[in-house]
Amino acid sequence: MALISEPSSGTATGRLVSLGSMKSKGNKQVAATPAPTKFSRITVDPRQMDGVPCIRGLRIPVATVVGMVADGMTRDEILKAHPDLKAKDVEEALRFAAEAVRERELPLRSVS
Repeated sequence: MALISEPSSGTATGRLVSLGSMKSKGNKQVAATPAPTKFSRITVDPRQMDGVPCIRGLRIPVATVVGMVADGMTRDEILKAHPDLKAKDVEEALRFAAEAVRERELPLRSVS
């Protein structure tokens, strides 16, 4: 689920949607229906970072944090590189990424 900010508020405190209720509009994901919260630290604001899922309204994309983990950085190294992040932000970014992958069909090549 991701937090969608309300245009009038100017903050990332709007509707909560599940990843399963996101639909494609061109090359962007847009909310289809509201749902209860599951990812309280992940925000999606179309006016910030072009709607890319970020950590707590900061301009730190979930993909950046996940990429740092994939590159072998420890949680402490990530927190040192981005002092605005908290340990729970890193954990939730990984859970969000795992859920996002579960929600999509991914092309896999067969192993011969």
